[in-house]
Amino acid sequence: MQVFTFIRFIMVVSTLLLLPLGQISASAASVDLRISVGGSFQSKNDVQVPNSDAGTRFSLFEAAGDGPATATRVELNWNFKTRHNLRVMLAPLSYTESVTFDDLVQFAGESFDANQPLDATYKFNSWRIGYHYTVMQSAKANFQVGATLKIRDAEIRLEQGGTTGLDDDLGFVPLLYVAGKYRLNEKWTIGGDLDGLAGGPGRAIDLGFTVDYAITKRFRVGADLRVLEGGADVEQVFNFAQFNSAAISVSTRF
Repeated sequence: MQVFTFIRFIMVVSTLLLLPLGQISASAASVDLRISVGGSFQSKNDVQVPNSDAGTRFSLFEAAGDGPATATRVELNWNFKTRHNLRVMLAPLSYTESVTFDDLVQFAGESFDANQPLDATYKFNSWRIGYHYTVMQSAKANFQVGATLKIRDAEIRLEQGGTTGLDDDLGFVPLLYVAGKYRLNEKWTIGGDLDGLAGGPGRAIDLGFTVDYAITKRFRVGADLRVLEGGADVEQVFNFAQFNSAAISVSTRF
């Protein structure tokens, strides 16, 4: 069900963004679509719910291992006016693993026995929309700055027998955005981007590096390396995680 919802969301957003293109001259507008698929490996995932003596702090990384989980990323950049751009990014991320804890775990108001298997689910889907401005552009390089509104669709679930502990969160997070690309030659381009903000009880960092090879003027293939890190330390929940991903990508401009 989540996959079909994800596909429908892509189609709706893409349609809403592309409809106005018919009213703008081709020279003034372009759309870049990038689809990446790969694996994401967790290197940290500390959890405590609630963030008090009523909850047990444990490591999902130590219990479930590093993965990998499937990492899919769809990014649409619309240059609707000279130097002005809109961006939509969809990045689902989740896994479910059978784990065993050495000690009794108190989580989300429920107790889970030690040395007995349970299913642990971790979900951190990220849906984003943003605006960025091209502050520097030349035949070789470009650089953008802007802002992103992230919809955080998160869930941590433990299930053992008939007992289920659940902590979920659907909320909005504002992020700063910077990105740039450098054209090495007619075929090869390198780039980097960052969505991030830190301060207060938490932080969110999404840092990526890309290498692209032009097959034609419109189509490119490439490789992505990405680090997703962050979390929150509030009364209801403590969770800080890091995922490192590698993916292959296909890009097109129209």
